[in-house]
Amino acid sequence: MTPLQNALFLAALQAAFVGKPESELRFAPPRRWRFDYAWPDCKLALEVQGGIWTGGRHSRGAAMVKEWEKLNTAAIQGWRIIYCQPSDLTKPETINTIRAAMMDFYCV
Repeated sequence: MTPLQNALFLAALQAAFVGKPESELRFAPPRRWRFDYAWPDCKLALEVQGGIWTGGRHSRGAAMVKEWEKLNTAAIQGWRIIYCQPSDLTKPETINTIRAAMMDFYCV
């Protein structure tokens, strides 16, 4: 994600009255796993999956197995995770999905 994408995403959240997330939240110390964006009070995270069309990290076998370990651990801890690709980060559909997930848990 570029700094501009990050700034636009945070502005879109603010315009939709969605609370500001924590960036790069470590959720399972001592592991170094991080969520791209997280709302810890709601146990909601957003993972931005880059390189999915170009053979990037998230589309290779060994990295996917490691990603599954991370996501399975998050699920066991009660986290709900939403996914998008960088180009969808500021789209209304992404913002509305986050907002809907937060409303389901009374976090908005």
